[in-house]
Amino acid sequence: MNILSALTAHVGADGTPVTLADRPDATVVRVAGTVAKAHAPGTDPGHLARRLETAARLPGILLPPLTPAPARLHDRLVTRWPYGTPVDPDDPGAAPWEATATLLARLHGTAPPPLPPMRGPAKAARAVTRLRAALHTGSHDGARPVLDAWDTLPAWARDEAPMPGPPALCHGDLHLGQLVRHPAPDGPWRLIDVDDLGLGVPAWDLARPAAWYACGLLPPDAWSRFLAAYRAARGPAVPATGDPWPALEVPARALTVQTAALAITKALAAHRPLDVAERALVDACARMTAVPRTT
Repeated sequence: MNILSALTAHVGADGTPVTLADRPDATVVRVAGTVAKAHAPGTDPGHLARRLETAARLPGILLPPLTPAPARLHDRLVTRWPYGTPVDPDDPGAAPWEATATLLARLHGTAPPPLPPMRGPAKAARAVTRLRAALHTGSHDGARPVLDAWDTLPAWARDEAPMPGPPALCHGDLHLGQLVRHPAPDGPWRLIDVDDLGLGVPAWDLARPAAWYACGLLPPDAWSRFLAAYRAARGPAVPATGDPWPALEVPARALTVQTAALAITKALAAHRPLDVAERALVDACARMTAVPRTT
């Protein structure tokens, strides 16, 4: 029995199973109102258990799990969650930017619990490692500016040194796919996916929308609403007034490199050219090489 079939059987609910994700790093199945997730091979069980405990303690911010600790299924750790309505990818105008920013501000303002570091820099480093591995079997004209931009980042953003403090409770991988309405279909928004939850630099959680805005992929109005809502909720990642970019620059550059590296890796595997949005990320990396390294 493969992990997908085993996970479906593990849910233990009546209904037609729906596969929400089936990747090497995560398999997710929904049956009726229950979602089961098989986490990446090698996931630390102690770290995951502490992340689940944190989600259970913050039900107004994070979607709480249905079980207090992960189970083991074959060689994978499995968690169970209530189903929530995701963001509609076909309706970008309805993206909940204000709700997202408010949830992040509340998360960042929570007293830091005993958690490991958030895994944002580790995920960025892993994306660059994957790109370098892909280049052993192919070449791409966008790879050099991406790798050069990576080298301009400070060591902490490359997961080569501890993150600067003081630490805040961070999501670690914030994007619109990490929000659901619970109870479904139209309850309040909650953050999901605790795999990267931990202590670190709160600006990292604002970095993806900041990078999209800087690359021209997020409309200025959406960025302005997101930033204003975060500040209104007294989020600590940026100053309450004035220029936010000194705080956001390094994380936004790191997320740009990460996203561009993944795009090139996928394009090489599929033997296809980059699309317009992916090319914009590579172009942004090329501009970064003119910026002196931050230490």
